[in-house]
Amino acid sequence: MAAFSYRTAFVAAVATYGIVVYKAFRARVKPGSPPAQTAMTLLGDENVQYLLISLVWLISRQIPLALLPFSVYSVFHVATYTRTNILPTFQQQKPAASGQSPQQPKPQSGVGAMIGRFVKEYYDSSMMLVAALEIALWGRLFLSALTFSKGAWMLLGLYTVFLRARFHQSTFVQGAFSQFSARIDQQVNQQNIPPAAKNAWDTIKNLSRQAVDATDVRKYLGGAQTAPKKAQ
Repeated sequence: MAAFSYRTAFVAAVATYGIVVYKAFRARVKPGSPPAQTAMTLLGDENVQYLLISLVWLISRQIPLALLPFSVYSVFHVATYTRTNILPTFQQQKPAASGQSPQQPKPQSGVGAMIGRFVKEYYDSSMMLVAALEIALWGRLFLSALTFSKGAWMLLGLYTVFLRARFHQSTFVQGAFSQFSARIDQQVNQQNIPPAAKNAWDTIKNLSRQAVDATDVRKYLGGAQTAPKKAQ
């Protein structure tokens, strides 16, 4: 049942993001557009990125941690859809009787207002949680790669590309990386930490900055437009 539930969850994720991507493709990609421009437009869409990584998780070995970011997103997707699409169907404006003025639209129901408050109050903190989970997942894959698990290095490479794209587009991922770096800085700057560990951490940070700079596609495209945010 655990294996079935895992695969079913990612089948649902692929189907959901596939529908969103299809609608976005029809709305944003003009007929006759150059294939290269079309590809860049699609790959710059966060929904496309999550669709691709969902396919990766669907066909690769099971990693339960990979489910958690999608689980958090699904809570807000369901809440937002319920508030904007389902609840209004129960509040349809009744047609006015003959000779009477149309009734005023009913105010938002208590359930809808409660959902709205929940989304507003917990969205930012939940997105920071998702960013932390995505970074933790990279660490999980890195450890698997160090043990030379089957396909681990390929999976790590694919996920690194995905996480790099998330870093470019998401301020939450950038903030999570900054918090992670600050915590390690605090630890290595303690007096009982040997200088070799501090130097190693400084080297890792410098190499990471160089890697981020080298993989910034905006430099090679002469400046990129802000990619559309992932649909809620």
